Amino acid sequence: MIYHGNRIALRDGLPADVVQRALTLMQTVGTAIPAVRSFVVGIDVGADYDFGAVFVLPDLDGYREYLNHPAHLAVERDGLPLMAKFEAFDITDDDDADFPAKVADLQKRHLEAHPDLAALMAALPTHLGSSATTT
Repeated sequence: MIYHGNRIALRDGLPADVVQRALTLMQTVGTAIPAVRSFVVGIDVGADYDFGAVFVLPDLDGYREYLNHPAHLAVERDGLPLMAKFEAFDITDDDDADFPAKVADLQKRHLEAHPDLAALMAALPTHLGSSATTT
């Protein structure tokens, strides 16, 4: 299993309806993508972040499906411009020593396939974690 997480700090001054739309899109990712086994989207209780999400995926094939699904692409296109800080992380019980490299490769291929998203990621003021790969 893979627990794919996102932590988000929003830009200052965003209207409440814009924030709510972004959260609704994040929830849609959890319900629309068949590979997502379970998920949570909500307030991030901790320092430096406003919201977070965790999507439970069965394996790397499910991760690939998640990254390239239209619901995920939509939330990236709408949500990335709203972010001041973004961090992605992955926790797995897979004992494959190459797992981190395989995740990095999935993220790299995702951004190569969607140059508009690569540009949005590159424009983030702060971008950390498993999705912070270069193309």
